[in-house]
Amino acid sequence: MPDTGPEPTLVDLQPQPCVVLRERVPMGEMTSFFSRAFHLTGAAAGPHIGGPPLGIYFGMPSDTVDVAAGFPVHSAVEPSGEVVAYTLPGGRAAQYTHLGSYDSLAQSYDRLMTWMRERDLTPADVMWESYLNEPQPDHPESARTLITWPVA
Repeated sequence: MPDTGPEPTLVDLQPQPCVVLRERVPMGEMTSFFSRAFHLTGAAAGPHIGGPPLGIYFGMPSDTVDVAAGFPVHSAVEPSGEVVAYTLPGGRAAQYTHLGSYDSLAQSYDRLMTWMRERDLTPADVMWESYLNEPQPDHPESARTLITWPVA
């Protein structure tokens, strides 16, 4: 079990502009997709980057996932090639900080889903992860990931 952060919380968010690369990706190719996406979107955003890198998930993953990856930005950035503008939704969202390897994220998602269900909150079809630090190569368990899931 990962070393989890404090209890999930309910927050009110403002819409957040981002630059992203969005694709349908086989699960086995997620690492290479994220590497390519962060390189392209980081170059497109340049000095406008306004926060940690993001992975945005549209619906529940299966053997493939509809995913976007990129960065929040302080101001509008012109799309460039495959990189497009996207705005994370504002409103109520459940948040939970996962402490540990990306391989154990499913356990934190289960905990967050249980927490939402206990409070009669309906999760949206989109959710995102903010990668708060870059884990040390020899210690993947050092990763900190903020999971944000809009709710009704």
